Amino acid sequence: MHKTLFFFSTFFPRTLRFLPPFLAFHFNPFLFQLCYFLILSVVGFLGLKLSKPRTPSMPNNLDLFYTSVSASTTSSMVALEMEVFSNSQLILLTLLMFLGGEVFTSMLDLLLARNKLFHTTINPFSHSHQSPTNATQIELGLVSIPHSKSENHTPSHNVACIRLKYNSLRYLTYVVFGYLVMVQLVGFSMVSFYMTVVASARQVLKNKDIKIATFSLFTIVSTFASCGFVPTNENMMVFKNNSGLLLLILPHVFLGNTLYPPCLTLVLMVLEKVTRKEEFSHLLKNSKNLGYRHLFSVSRCCLLVCTVFGLNVVQFVMFWSVEWNSEIMEGMNLYEKVVASLFQVTNARHAGESVFDLSSISSAILVLFIVMMYLPPYTTFLPVREEENDVKRNGKSAVECVVLSQLSYLAIFIILVCITERKSLKEDPINFNVLNITLEVISAYGNVGFSMGYSCGRQLKDDGMCKDSWVGFSGRWSNGGKFILILVMFFGRLKKFNMKGGKAWHLS
Repeated sequence: MHKTLFFFSTFFPRTLRFLPPFLAFHFNPFLFQLCYFLILSVVGFLGLKLSKPRTPSMPNNLDLFYTSVSASTTSSMVALEMEVFSNSQLILLTLLMFLGGEVFTSMLDLLLARNKLFHTTINPFSHSHQSPTNATQIELGLVSIPHSKSENHTPSHNVACIRLKYNSLRYLTYVVFGYLVMVQLVGFSMVSFYMTVVASARQVLKNKDIKIATFSLFTIVSTFASCGFVPTNENMMVFKNNSGLLLLILPHVFLGNTLYPPCLTLVLMVLEKVTRKEEFSHLLKNSKNLGYRHLFSVSRCCLLVCTVFGLNVVQFVMFWSVEWNSEIMEGMNLYEKVVASLFQVTNARHAGESVFDLSSISSAILVLFIVMMYLPPYTTFLPVREEENDVKRNGKSAVECVVLSQLSYLAIFIILVCITERKSLKEDPINFNVLNITLEVISAYGNVGFSMGYSCGRQLKDDGMCKDSWVGFSGRWSNGGKFILILVMFFGRLKKFNMKGGKAWHLS
């Protein structure tokens, strides 16, 4: 693992230095990530197409591409039964989820930022005291260095600041990659041990002919990347009585998503105390100015932790009060009910794994889940302003944050799906209704993967050709509907570039 870390974090950044300076200056982060996910999805599709599934019949190309996009964007929208995929295909999907996870892609952003810093400034490893012509014109891609005539900002001082910033980003890259590998390695080891020791869980995999190592690696990578894919058709429903397994998987929902910034800050604080290196101190003191969107100040980390657990408590209380005595809880004791309920509501914030059939959950809870899936992972309740002159919050109405913003685009996508599926909405209104479509679209946008599924028993007219299968609701949509949802998955994965959408509109 040490050799892998050395290669990825040292050799690859050095290779990036040989990119043409034009690319270093002009690459667009949005276009870069869009191309990255498109290429990843196409390569994944080709890999799934060339490898053999378990079943004799090959799934159609659109469903394979749909699955590849779903894994690459960590959306986990299911158009095919998971047990259709062979062991080699499951490993390929695991790789797609790993490469498409937010923590991994953020590390690519760090590497590109370091490369841009290298090309747009003095070589940080040079001992020359030659300075740029004007420090204010240095485009770091992270933060510009203010030009000052004071003695504290001499050319040598500017070079030292650039060198410190570059080295800080280098150390941050090591920390992120180490965090990425160690968390999943520990999770994989613990889940593998559990599946080997606990006979009931091991028997499930044996009956489904799924290898323990494949299941453990696939599930941990999927959970950490907030994808929600599980190698079993029933997702985690088949393990709802295995509370120990749910508790082992549950922390990874937080560690790779909503609580990643606080955990990263905590790791940096520990390293700063142990190593006493200036770079770690610089990272902690300049979290807002380094351009890494996952690095928060200590105060915001505390607020984020409170918000995450506060929203979870609200969900848990509502879910418990409404569903405690429902049929989905049958056959479970008090301890199993608590753990399963906690696992379900926690996954509603982005991971998307499910221990209960969503079609059996009350509409009130489904609406709550829709709201939670819409919220960005780092939604934070700020009772006070972090800065005295918070210009971004002054003079902004609620309308500016809504009209033609994320909600507007989602409304357009829902309308388009209702148009493509208008025949099914008329002939099969119980399965195809606006609430189910809305949940599916918001789930794809939030890259969650929750789905109502489809039941032939809910059809008003039995055509005699319907066959129940463990696929998501969108798996029953027309090709046009699936294509729209593919766009939604890409839009949701790249939504961080449009969080300020709609603010240019003024209504009077």
